[in-house]
Amino acid sequence: MDDSLRPLSGIKVIEMTHMVMGPAVGSILGDLGADVIKIEPLTGDKTRKLKKSGSGYFLTYNRNKRSIALDVKTSEGREVVLKLLSTADVFIENFRPGAMDKLGFGHKELETINPQLIYCSAKGFLNGPYQHRTALDEVAQMMGGLAYMTGPPGQPLRAGSSVIDIMGGMFGVIAILAALQLSLIHISEPTRLLSI
Repeated sequence: MDDSLRPLSGIKVIEMTHMVMGPAVGSILGDLGADVIKIEPLTGDKTRKLKKSGSGYFLTYNRNKRSIALDVKTSEGREVVLKLLSTADVFIENFRPGAMDKLGFGHKELETINPQLIYCSAKGFLNGPYQHRTALDEVAQMMGGLAYMTGPPGQPLRAGSSVIDIMGGMFGVIAILAALQLSLIHISEPTRLLSI
């Protein structure tokens, strides 16, 4: 298909994500034609090095993206990221609470450089007693009861794929699409913060 015919052609997405949920958001936006630029650490995304059953993670969840490796903790790396974000339509991140604020890429700071930026923060646990816990798909399947539905009676079993992370990514895309639609209607709207 001609890229100009895809629905998100012309939309620029900057992504600072890892593992599955965050990258799933960017890959689906890329499928729809967005220009997705993934910012990776200098050593590359950790999923690039996964072996055996994890060997396909990087290729699956980072399709349709361009990548740039930066040390975002340096002033030079930070400057490159801020320059990219100043003209972006969407920013996706899925790091632990407070991580983006410490790096200078929190919602409030980015709103000052790009008031129209849609900020998607994909988290396993939102505000509450578990917000600082690492959220693995398996944990969410156990806590939410899915594993008790897929396993034999009394023997919870993880679903075969990372369905919680993938569905979280899909919900992130739905929220971004809604925010993009709103931005067409209300051009002067302030930055939207999406937490999924």
